[in-house]
Amino acid sequence: MDGGERVEASSGWGVLHLFYAVDRPAAEADPGAAERVLDAVTAFTADGEHQVVMFSVLGHKADLGVMALGPDLARLQALQQALAVAPLRPTWSYVSLTEASEYTTTEGDERARLAAEEGVADPAEVDARLDAWSERMTHYRENRLHPRLPAKRTICFYPMSKRRAGDDNWYALSFADRKHLMAGHARVGRGYAGRVVQLITGSTGIDDWEWGVTLLADDPAALKEIVYEMRFDEVSARYAEFGPFVTGLVHRPAEALRRVGLTA
Repeated sequence: MDGGERVEASSGWGVLHLFYAVDRPAAEADPGAAERVLDAVTAFTADGEHQVVMFSVLGHKADLGVMALGPDLARLQALQQALAVAPLRPTWSYVSLTEASEYTTTEGDERARLAAEEGVADPAEVDARLDAWSERMTHYRENRLHPRLPAKRTICFYPMSKRRAGDDNWYALSFADRKHLMAGHARVGRGYAGRVVQLITGSTGIDDWEWGVTLLADDPAALKEIVYEMRFDEVSARYAEFGPFVTGLVHRPAEALRRVGLTA
């Protein structure tokens, strides 16, 4: 798929969530629609850089969900336009960029933690522990900026922002206070490692909310559990505002289309 001249962010990849209702009469009159959609998805992902997750939506907010991500925003827009000629009526969309958290632990933070929490004082051991930590952090940052999404059975997406009113103004807190609170919030998320894949993407200045949150899990109960537990963390309980939630069942593209009434 040629989106024209590439448009790439200086950091991170573009992420496009698209939600559609199937136009049933138009679909019945256009038996080749599903094949065109599949061709568009195949062309979009053919370069190995760009990815698509397709899912049938539970509930009536949409029939079909398409999550597309990759470095070239022009390619993302070209996919959006290719889908527009199918019998799919847009119900919602969301635009964001992958990003590395500004609250990520620094080497100085980890050095201080090793001394305070684990009593590590020997310089050689400190260096060895920091080398291992640095390798993990490099992998973590790469996964945040350039994720390769694994195959999971269910997906949930919602946008969110931080409050900025009265005593609950997140942006009136010092950076140190925000970083401390986010560290506790992250510990909750790490408790779901292996059960839930979390992708937090930034949308300040790009879409209506400040972040988009995509959760992927084989067990749909895990989607509920992680959000429920995080609601009790102060970052969410006091400072977070949430947009609409959309949940779906992830399929291969042809199966996702079949589930919503478009058969190739």
